[in-house]
Amino acid sequence: MDSNYQKPLRIYLVSSPDSPEFSHLSRALTRSNLIAFDAEWKPIRSHQHNFPIVSLLQLACQFDRRLCSDSDELNESAAFLLDLSSIPLSSIWKLLKEVFVSPDVLKLGFKFKQDLIYLSSTFCLQGCEPGFDRVEPYLDIASIYNYLQHKQHGRKLPKETKSLATICKEVLGISLSKELQCSDWSRRPLTEEQKAYAATDAHCLLEIFNSFQDKVSQEGNSFSNIAELHSFDLDRGLKEILENPEVGNKIITTRVCDALDMVRATASFQYSQHAADGVNCRISHRTRMPLDESFSKMVRKYGEKLLLRESDRAPKMSKKKGKRQSSAGVILKGKQLDNIGDWQGPPPWDLSLGGNGCPKFLCDVMVEGLAKHLRCVGIDAAIPNSKKPESRELIDQAYKEKRVLLTRDAKLLKHQYLIKNQIYRVKSLLKNEQLLEVIETFQLKISEDQLMSRCTKCNGRFIQKPLSMEEAVEAAKGFQRIPDCLFDKNLEFWQCIDCHQLYWEGTQYHNAVQKFINVCKLSE
Repeated sequence: MDSNYQKPLRIYLVSSPDSPEFSHLSRALTRSNLIAFDAEWKPIRSHQHNFPIVSLLQLACQFDRRLCSDSDELNESAAFLLDLSSIPLSSIWKLLKEVFVSPDVLKLGFKFKQDLIYLSSTFCLQGCEPGFDRVEPYLDIASIYNYLQHKQHGRKLPKETKSLATICKEVLGISLSKELQCSDWSRRPLTEEQKAYAATDAHCLLEIFNSFQDKVSQEGNSFSNIAELHSFDLDRGLKEILENPEVGNKIITTRVCDALDMVRATASFQYSQHAADGVNCRISHRTRMPLDESFSKMVRKYGEKLLLRESDRAPKMSKKKGKRQSSAGVILKGKQLDNIGDWQGPPPWDLSLGGNGCPKFLCDVMVEGLAKHLRCVGIDAAIPNSKKPESRELIDQAYKEKRVLLTRDAKLLKHQYLIKNQIYRVKSLLKNEQLLEVIETFQLKISEDQLMSRCTKCNGRFIQKPLSMEEAVEAAKGFQRIPDCLFDKNLEFWQCIDCHQLYWEGTQYHNAVQKFINVCKLSE
């Protein structure tokens, strides 16, 4: 048998909670660490004031191989078509809710927020209160594509709103036909063409993600041409859909000369008639493996959280041009910003989490002055590795170095789910007040012995023993000039272990010590 053989993609139409397909769905959701979502509904008229009813929800599942065996029927990937017009929504609400918020399942979508709004409304109309309000961790294929385009060209490009068909063509070498996109998805039974179209739309998201993951895992994350992604093997889940003349030709068109090279997959519309042994269709407690490190890195770098607000739950009405936000609304928004970002703890250095008990912070450019103040009182406070870091670079640095990110930027708090208890929004404006706020919030213990014990230039520690004048002169050669007025004074010199900067206990040192004694109220 060919060692490269992969089982074909299985497509299940789930229309009843008592069906074998539902059993397979329940089992698949416990074993998947990557799920792509898409939804279909009957096209609506532009003037309609209600959200459309979602008729079909597609889930393309990529199973966690750590939980599957070679003999397992579900051991590669599968596409599930949930017929929401037939199945009682209450029977699947909990299953979907758990998946949407599970930290151990990475969710994929293509501009899925609109789908989530309609999906939440559809479930609410059938008495499932509350509807779905969030999806995390979530990765949008469009966002990844735009990011990689920026990397490829080496400069910031204007964001393009490219369709999924365009991205598929560039990344996978496949041209998706969208003829069935506007078909009546509320009519039953669904045609074989509709089933194939729906399964393909969700499954291609897995293929695009896997190609991206292969690329970003390479050292340097460089791209000579986005077309290079074509060379990666596709999962075998699309081949027979494409090659079936009665189905595939209506769904997908390919360049004839490249078709066999670009597309490898098989599809089956034969649904299993046997429920998986020992599977409870209404599992309420799930045991999953946590995301592996490669997935976790992708989430930290590109991930986001879909969050529905109250304003998203009502259809948008047309607004008059030139309408300004009221001053009351601005004031209210300001108050809301003051209330978010309150510290919940514990910090990553907490002993209960396996930390060493030593506080470590990362100060972004908005609070860079706070970093120096923290160093002056002996606290480890780093600054960003690059001069103009992106939000994800800050998140990644804080995560890797196990620091709490200090910022004044409320927008950074939306990434709190990526690194829990590692982002804090500083509310004070003045550096002295910011220092006191951080000391109080994180219950830092500051003593007079700690003052001026770190390098204010690079955050490094000082050597354990002071240098004599002669040793300091030798250490400063070709690096730093020692003022002539210091040679006739009996001073001790201290050197930073990291950047080798020399310090001495002169007037500035004593003034700084006294300043922070007063600021931190150490004399009381």
